[in-house]
Parts: sequence; structure tokens; C-alpha cells
Amino acid sequence: MINRRTFTKVVGLGVGATTVSVGAASNASTAFAAGSDRPGRPGPVIPAIAPGTHTTFAELKRVQAGVLDIGYAEVGPKHGPVVICLHGWPYDIHSFVDVAPLLADAGYRVIVPYLRGHGTTNFLSPTTVRTGQQSAVALDVIALMDALKIHKAVLAGFDWGSRAAGTVAALWPERVKALVAVSGYLIVNIPSQHNPLPPKAEHTWWYQYYFATDRGRLAMETKQYRHDLCRLVWDEVSPTWKFDDATFERTAAAFENPDYAAVVIHNYRWRLGLADGEPRYNRYEQLLAARPAITVPTIAVDPALDPFLPTTDGTGYRRFFTGRYEHRVLPGIGHNAPQEAPAAFAQAVVDADHL
Repeated sequence: MINRRTFTKVVGLGVGATTVSVGAASNASTAFAAGSDRPGRPGPVIPAIAPGTHTTFAELKRVQAGVLDIGYAEVGPKHGPVVICLHGWPYDIHSFVDVAPLLADAGYRVIVPYLRGHGTTNFLSPTTVRTGQQSAVALDVIALMDALKIHKAVLAGFDWGSRAAGTVAALWPERVKALVAVSGYLIVNIPSQHNPLPPKAEHTWWYQYYFATDRGRLAMETKQYRHDLCRLVWDEVSPTWKFDDATFERTAAAFENPDYAAVVIHNYRWRLGLADGEPRYNRYEQLLAARPAITVPTIAVDPALDPFLPTTDGTGYRRFFTGRYEHRVLPGIGHNAPQEAPAAFAQAVVDADHL
């Protein structure tokens, strides 16, 4: 989920911001038609579709990349401009099951990987530390791009995926053509995590504190409790999303990865300063601790019903984006933005590519 310190921090909007409230999800694709007065070059208009129009990817692929054997879906023309879509927790590649074909129809080559510890992505060595820290996940993205011989791509993500995409954009901007960042700037600063938040905000992260206990770890290692906990999170963070059992179960299959519990538990303990990071990533975490600016063209997206957002005006993170920038709000949408509002998310990708 998002950075708990960003939850309450508010700074000035800054110069050059464009803030837009995208209408109902069904109308989102028409909000920025080619030739509109938004900045940048006009891009294709994504057609409106109902969430859940697609349910599966036709084919899953695998590639060895860095410390992982990465499972991923790929759709669209082989030589099209590349978009890499990155999921969050507790989700998987199906968050983009509607987004990917929309982008493919617009001419993009779309890559949707399972993050480490999820689905068909596995560690190559049993001795590799099952860390979930931000720089490790970001380096997985770089390794995937290298393995697929992709020099530069549009990165788009939410939750863990938004943090990974933002980390890549901050540390390796030459690899990022544009960025779509749900919830804005999510790079974690560990020392700031030690300070308490208002009780209502702390309540939102109940599972994070649960995972800090052996009881929470055992729950994540137990199939039924893991399944039910993740389902509860879905219900809480997407209050208006009317998904069915089959939709959840398609994603829940990704939670059966043998390293799922270890990666998830480490991620949340590390973010609270309760678990050490792996030494090989120390130099990257030192750079990230300085909260580096993101200079690539960016569209930040705030779902209006995401309980992790204290506001949806983007002011809490605006100063971290110093390149071409636009901010959007998705009314009526919860935390899983791409699956709840696929046309609006796909349109944000296209428009970020044309900023």
C-alpha cells in the first residue's frame, strides 16, 4: 500500500501543475480527446469499456532476469512502444487484464509482470534473501527490461507497483519515457516511518502492524487465513467495486507462490524499520532516503475513494515531480485503480506518453 507518511503530509501545489477530475469511469476515456487543450501532443482516445470485460491473458511468458525467473503477460505489437504495468498488494497481473488490451489496441506493446513472490515469478536461487524492499523490486523491473532488451518504457503502476515505477524513474530516468503513478510519490523514507500518525490514519494500516507480529506472519503462511485477509483488504480499500468471487480467486492464485508470505512480510516490516534491508541494496536505499525528485513526464492519479489518501488534490507530493506533470482524480474509484477504472487508467498511460 502507499507510504504512511505521505498520508498526512501536505505541501504546496507548486508551479505548472494541471489538476483534472476525470468523470465517471465510463466517461473517462473521452475526457482527453485528441486536440483538447491539455498540454503536450494529442494521443489516441481510449474507448470506454466496462470493468471486467476481459478476465484472462491469452498467454503467459517467462524470462530469467536478475535474481528472478519472471512470469509475465505480454500483449500488443512486438515492435510497438513499450508500457510496463506494475501491480500492487494484495493484487496481481489481473489488475491490468482490461488495461492491457486497450493499450495494445492503441499500438502499445504491454508487459505485465508478476512481482517477486507472486504468481509464476520465482527466485533462481534458494539462498537469495526474500526481501520486499523498494529498491529490490525496482531493480527487478530494470532486470526485466534488460532481459527483454527494452531500453526505455512507459511505466505505470499502483501500490507496490507505483512505488517501484517511481523508484526506477527517480534513480534511472534514462530508462523511463513517462510515468503513471497512482497515489503520486510513494518512495519510502524509513526514519520518517517511526513517527506516529493520527489514530484514524493508523487504523487504515491495521494489516501492516499485524504483519509485524509472529501471529500476522503465521496468518500469511496459512492458506485460508492469507486468502481471507487479502479478500478483506479488497473489500475495505475498494468500497464501490462490485467484483465477484471469480475475480478475486483469479488473483488469489498468485498468493500461492512459495515465497509470497516471506516477501510480503519483509516488505511491511522493512518499511516500518523492523527488518533490515539486504546489504546489496544499501547504496540504492541511501539515494532514495534523500527523496530524489522525479524528472520524467508524469501523470499522477488519485482514486477518490482510496482510504489511504487524506486528500486527492495531489498537494502532498507535488514538489517531488519536477518534469512535465499532470494530476488526475478518479471519482468513485477505490485503491485498485486500473481494474476498477481500466479506460481511465489506459488513457492516463497514453496521455503521459504524449506529455
